[in-house]
Amino acid sequence: TDVVAPQAEEIHRHDQTVPESLLQPMRDMGVFGLSIPESFGGTGPNEGEDTTMMVVVTEALSEASLAAAGSLITRPEILSRALMSGGTPEQKATWLPRIAAGDPLCAIAITEPDYGSDVASLALRGARTEGGWLLNGAKTWCTFAGKAGLLMVVTRTDPDRSAGHRGLSVLLVEKPSYDGHAFDFRQPSGGRLTGKSIPTIGYRGMHSFDLSFDNFLVPDANVIGETGGLGKGFYFTMAGMVGGRMQTSARACGVMRAALRASMRYTADRKVFGAPLQSYALTLGKLARMAARLAACRTLAYTIAEQLNAGGGRMEASLVKLLACRSAEMVTREALQLHGGMGYAEESAVSRYFVDARVLSIFEGAEETLALKVIGRSLLEEALAAQQSKAQKAVA
Repeated sequence: TDVVAPQAEEIHRHDQTVPESLLQPMRDMGVFGLSIPESFGGTGPNEGEDTTMMVVVTEALSEASLAAAGSLITRPEILSRALMSGGTPEQKATWLPRIAAGDPLCAIAITEPDYGSDVASLALRGARTEGGWLLNGAKTWCTFAGKAGLLMVVTRTDPDRSAGHRGLSVLLVEKPSYDGHAFDFRQPSGGRLTGKSIPTIGYRGMHSFDLSFDNFLVPDANVIGETGGLGKGFYFTMAGMVGGRMQTSARACGVMRAALRASMRYTADRKVFGAPLQSYALTLGKLARMAARLAACRTLAYTIAEQLNAGGGRMEASLVKLLACRSAEMVTREALQLHGGMGYAEESAVSRYFVDARVLSIFEGAEETLALKVIGRSLLEEALAAQQSKAQKAVA
């Protein structure tokens, strides 16, 4: 965090690409391999999971910068879990050590112009050709696609759209790493992949891209699971989403912690009507509510991380993501309010916390989708199962 924090403001204010001066120390610390077993070059356990460590690291990095540090771990988290879930032994041996080393950096291409949370309806086409697949179509909101050298692309490999999620596969697209806000990669075979970043109010540094694939060739060896993985891409993708949502809750806690600490410092120094702002009851009430939300979300996040380590907590991961991300919006708003006019100035860090926090409720599962499709459905299924069990016992 000592390396990240001094550069975070420049990256945000000038919409710069995350520099190597930040990426290399993170490689050296092994943070890209947190969800990869030691046997494959990562820092994770060979048996089970260590979600708690991932939450600890993500929260600390996000306190320094959500966009330029805390969010860098999410992409290797999702891709490595997809590989662990469905990759062949050769694919695991090839890619996992490289992902853990942060070379190449990676990005996740799921969302499309017409489909976001509705993953089962994705339309980017993969057509069979000699030795591989030709990709045609578009992806959007692919964060870090420029700098990344490896894209995890969820692709419709079954031309029958009625197959739904069973027609999806995960393809690994290799490309050069580009700085900046646009790229144009052409293959010797004639395939083309272009990307253009989407201007955003916050969450700057990695840049989120619109991508266009035009007869882009992906070899058979880069289909996760190869022939056996065709049609299973939805499940491989979902394998990483629980960890991604836990990471997002940790990112929210990191941003809240940064906002609270900034507010504590400012209200102690700022004098209003001859007294420190922090001496007024209204200010103390705001700070107390901010601290309470942070404490509640952190406690819940670490508790659910332990549940995930023990093999449970999948629905609860969505729940804490929902709560923590909405709380981050509220806490950063109060932080900005406590700073008054200075909070609205771009030179103030709390203005960055405020615009960065707003994206948390949108990605890794929009809050409406989590509430309706994940949490609500899980609670209903649990209630029905309990009712059926009770009825069976009554009959017996």
